[in-house]
Amino acid sequence: MATIEPVRKDVQHQGHIKKYSASLRLWHWANTIVISGSLLTVLINSTITDERPVSALVKNELKNAGTTISDRQAGSVAHALGDSVWSIHIYFGYVLVALLLFRLVLEFFQLADQKFIRKMKSAYSQFQTTKKNREIAKHELTVKSIYATFYLLLIMMAVTGLFLAFEDLLAPFKSIRDSVKEVHGFCMYLILAFIFVHLAGIFLAERKNNKGIVSDMINGGGDHQ
Repeated sequence: MATIEPVRKDVQHQGHIKKYSASLRLWHWANTIVISGSLLTVLINSTITDERPVSALVKNELKNAGTTISDRQAGSVAHALGDSVWSIHIYFGYVLVALLLFRLVLEFFQLADQKFIRKMKSAYSQFQTTKKNREIAKHELTVKSIYATFYLLLIMMAVTGLFLAFEDLLAPFKSIRDSVKEVHGFCMYLILAFIFVHLAGIFLAERKNNKGIVSDMINGGGDHQ
C-alpha cells in the first residue's frame, strides 16, 4: 500500500514542498464534485429508481388510492423517472468533458515545474540516475503513473459518454452502441477503483510522513507551510 501514498515533497527540488496552482486546485475540487455527482446518479438509477420495483410501487400506491393501471403504464412512469435522473447524469457528463478540456489546456499554461508531464519525466529521470533518492523517485513515478491512467480513463469516459449522449446523430455507428456502453460502464468501475486507491493513499500519507497533503490542495502548498 505504501506505493499509492502521495508524496508531499517535490522530487524535482528536494527539501521543498510541492506547489499547486489555483487553477489546478479549482480543477481538482470541481472534478471531485462532478464525478461524485455523476456516480451518485448511477447509484440512484440502479437502486431507488430501478424500473421493476418502482413500477410495482406506483401500481400498488395507485391501487390503494382507488386507481388501477396496467404493468405497461406503471413501467412507463418508472421509465420516465429513470430518464429524468439520466438527464442529470448527462449534464454532469458535459461538465466533466469541459473540465477535462480545461485540464488539458491548463497543462500548456502551468509553470514549468508544475506541469504533470514534466514531473513524471523528472521522476523517471531521477529514478534512472540518482541512487540516493531512487526510492522517492520510484514512489513518485508510481503515483504519477496511476494519475496518468486516471486521466486516460477520464478521456475514455468522456468520448464514450458523448457518443451515447449524441447517439441519434451518430446513427451510422449504432451497431457499436452496446460495445461503447459496456466500455463506458467498465471505465466507471475503474474510476471507482482509482477513487478508493486515491483516498486510501491520502489516508495513509496523512498518518505517516506526508501530513498536510489535503491542506496543500486547498491552500496551494509551498514552503510557507
